Amino acid sequence: MNKQSADHVFLDYDQARLDLNYNQSAWAANAGEIIAWYRTASLAAHERLGCRSLAYGDGAFDRIDLFSASKSGAPLVVYVHGGAWRTLDRLDSAFAAEAFVASGVNFAVLDFASIPDASLPDMVRQVQRGIGWLSDHAAELGCDAMRLLAIGHSSGAHLVASALTAETESQIAPGKVRAAMCASGAYDLEGSMLSARGAYMKLSNEEVHMLSPMRHLKRIGCPLVVAYGEVETDEYCRQAKALHAGLLEAGKQSELILAQGQNHFEISQTLADQEGILFREAMKLVSNL
Repeated sequence: MNKQSADHVFLDYDQARLDLNYNQSAWAANAGEIIAWYRTASLAAHERLGCRSLAYGDGAFDRIDLFSASKSGAPLVVYVHGGAWRTLDRLDSAFAAEAFVASGVNFAVLDFASIPDASLPDMVRQVQRGIGWLSDHAAELGCDAMRLLAIGHSSGAHLVASALTAETESQIAPGKVRAAMCASGAYDLEGSMLSARGAYMKLSNEEVHMLSPMRHLKRIGCPLVVAYGEVETDEYCRQAKALHAGLLEAGKQSELILAQGQNHFEISQTLADQEGILFREAMKLVSNL
């Protein structure tokens, strides 16, 4: 083995390049500005719309903020936020509520504990419980359980995909999620664990396997939109393409969306814009349910 090959820790990445590929802020000069906008825009949505604060469990983080459409029986979007599995919360994550509510769609922000307050397996179980709870209580909340779309961005995209594929005591019953959108996520955790992120993720080999959706695509039971920005890291572009290709190979319905000119953070903002690429794709999914 030559020295170049010996230096590779994952695919053709050496350690420094792999770490850089899992540090999205290094690829986006406006990352801090957009992360601050998450909170500002979300608090504005709370002020203008109001919401129902719901509990899907007994834990401090088992919370849902539901922004209701004016018409009863409207579809339901469940949003799962990102943050590298350790930052952000529901108050950073309502920024798209106004766009969906104005279009006649209920918008639920699902909260959950993050590392270090919870392990990644705990987080996946929380997302499964939260989505299952919303499906079970949809009618009394004025939502149509048969038109439930789950959307996740960044680590939230991984959590949505894992919620659909991980076999746990909290797994979501088939048919409850009617469609899903995963934007800018990592879907096989081997690279994440070999990067600097592995130091705080602290997963066993068994947990890496269980929580890598790419390894369990036969369990996907709904159409998926897989989205990524043109200016993502090389690894996140690769992960999106690999998930889409794997879904098609598994006989699943998948559409791959490239957001031209968008970086890892900018793509999330398009959910809050009725002309934005992710919002338009989400509404296409909803209209087909």
